[in-house]
Amino acid sequence: MHPFVYERPTSVSAAIAMASRPDTVHVPPTGADTQFIAGGTNLADYMKLGVARPERLLDLNSLAEPALRQIRIDDDKIRFGALVRMGEAADNNDVRRRCPVLADSLKFAASGQLRNMASLGGNVLQRTRCEYFREISWPCNKREPGSGCAAMEGSNRQHAVLGTSDACIATYHGDFAQALVALDATVDVEGSRGRRTLIFAKLHRRPGETPDIE
Repeated sequence: MHPFVYERPTSVSAAIAMASRPDTVHVPPTGADTQFIAGGTNLADYMKLGVARPERLLDLNSLAEPALRQIRIDDDKIRFGALVRMGEAADNNDVRRRCPVLADSLKFAASGQLRNMASLGGNVLQRTRCEYFREISWPCNKREPGSGCAAMEGSNRQHAVLGTSDACIATYHGDFAQALVALDATVDVEGSRGRRTLIFAKLHRRPGETPDIE
């Protein structure tokens, strides 16, 4: 595994500032100098495979904002913090009663061990599981822009049919995100340009000619 610096910011603003330093490389995501980690079930896997090689990891588990770890019921809405674990959300009685499709999308998505580690934010932002993306010896425009897409002429019966481009036919595997799209959910995002609320269906980009930008 590539050596890296490990830091633990204690607030969202501090994490954003650390990730926004002038010398930080942001694109593509797998090549970013600084990357965030919470549960680590997706990122740690790609680091071991050599797909992701960050110079610095920002551990989000020490962020002080309590809302990030809470499931809140507001009238007819359920609000999930990004650091809530998949297992906690899947087993929450209010979630199971009010919106069983969300609970089921989490409960059947992974083993109990993974659900207890993985955060909802990380689950939503997980990378593709395309075997050509995961194997660094194959060309992949999502991992290495301009190198080509080995899946086009390779074993691709389980790859995407809709929402593809000439540069990428990788699929997105998150069940929780699919349920959120079906329910017309919204998501709050925050970065160096401030905070905004998006329709959840707009959170993920189609590959287009730049599948490395997600």
